[in-house]
Amino acid sequence: MRQPYGRAIASTVCYAHPQWYAQHGFAVVVQDVRGRGDSQGHFRGFSQEAADGTSTLAWVRAQSWCNGRVGSYGFSYQGLTQLLLASDEQLPDALAPAMAGLDERRHWASEGGCHWWALGLGWGLQLAAQACQRRGDHEGWWEIRRSLESGDFLRHGQALLERLDPDGMAAAWLQLDPAEAEGWRRHEPPAALWRRPMLLIGGWHDPHLLGVLDLWQRARAAGGEPWLRLGAWSHLQWNGGLDQLQLAFFRHHLMTGSETIAAGPVPLPQQLSIGTALQNIATEQWEPLEPTACSDQRWLLCSSGLAAVDAAEGQLIATDSRATHGEGGRCTIVHDPWRPLPGRGGHLGLDAGGVLRTDLDQRSDVACFSSGVLDQPITLLGQPVLELEAMADQPGFDLCAALSVVQSDGQVRQCSSGVARWLGHSCQTMAPRRVELQPLLLTLQPGERLRLSLGLAAWPQIAVNPGDGTLPRGAAGPQHRVISVELNLGSASLSIQPMVGAN
Repeated sequence: MRQPYGRAIASTVCYAHPQWYAQHGFAVVVQDVRGRGDSQGHFRGFSQEAADGTSTLAWVRAQSWCNGRVGSYGFSYQGLTQLLLASDEQLPDALAPAMAGLDERRHWASEGGCHWWALGLGWGLQLAAQACQRRGDHEGWWEIRRSLESGDFLRHGQALLERLDPDGMAAAWLQLDPAEAEGWRRHEPPAALWRRPMLLIGGWHDPHLLGVLDLWQRARAAGGEPWLRLGAWSHLQWNGGLDQLQLAFFRHHLMTGSETIAAGPVPLPQQLSIGTALQNIATEQWEPLEPTACSDQRWLLCSSGLAAVDAAEGQLIATDSRATHGEGGRCTIVHDPWRPLPGRGGHLGLDAGGVLRTDLDQRSDVACFSSGVLDQPITLLGQPVLELEAMADQPGFDLCAALSVVQSDGQVRQCSSGVARWLGHSCQTMAPRRVELQPLLLTLQPGERLRLSLGLAAWPQIAVNPGDGTLPRGAAGPQHRVISVELNLGSASLSIQPMVGAN
């Protein structure tokens, strides 16, 4: 494992301690990447890792305690370090990247034209604080710590980054336009890596999920046979994790028969014989499914204009039922920057995961569209996509969508969310708009309803749109405008589309 957070932590926030793997027959190496922890040199982010990772693999293979076969593992930054290598000459014999992707714009820093505000600042300031600690700047370390603990970083974190870690990745990303690919890096592993044994791990509530699905798709396209596990997890909470499966995966690909016998019995692995397994968000059961499968459902949106006033008025209608309900209608949502709609849970929240949003749906700046009460279970598998026409009265607006289950007791449990942003005078013309939500596997039970909620902010998950056409840069301020957005529901639809290839 190669990581930037100090090797002593060894990603134990999600994995078993390396000693556990050692007890089951493996030598484990955890390395500080260049310029971090106790490693010398200057930290330059992902750009440095290909050459250093290749050298590390060569060093490990040359050690007397190595049988010549090496596996790599780790999540987030240490997920990508496994993929960034200089050539085909030194590759892991098996690798287990978790919660990572190759595109810095789409898989690390933004979506829908919006920077990941709270997540991006929080992560960047963690790296900056560790850099302060490394150079003995205790005052800088405490300044960052106080800002994170008080929440002040949401307003002033970008300035802190530019002062205390101006060359860091997070500061650089915030200077780029998240709506355009120009200036952003997309990394490319050596071609032969795609055919190596690979265990890919992701979470429905993790911001890097599309990156994991992209890796899965590319490995399959290159002729590889990767395993895939998608859990009902956030970035840091794996609810028991996959260490047993990962151990079995590495034993299968790295050990000889005699080495396996000498290492002793293997703990019972989780669904070892199944290449692809997805955990249902509602039931928490693992299901052997292909992520290219899709439940292929579609609903139309309908309102008489009161969907943002009465949470029960807007409707989600099966596509074969529109004839009995008339046209979709129109409704207007008003964003007041004095009280912006909070973002809660999901994959972009500091409180990531499934959350109750019953109170949010009662706000008059949220338009809700609900299905009828179900009389039989339905399963949603894929990426929810909202398509509708909308226009604003200002040259900038956001659409923030949430897909939820309305439980039989009336509580609303959010299961997926997504954001999209438009800037410029084209915002003031009625035009097609598209919001892609986080993929999911979800089963609804009889007595429950499906709900789509639409708002114009998700603070602090994304910066509050000022409505003047400029790129949002933080919380609402005195320059922010009231924004009214009219939704034309005549052709609006919510569909479940295949996860792979959607990004």
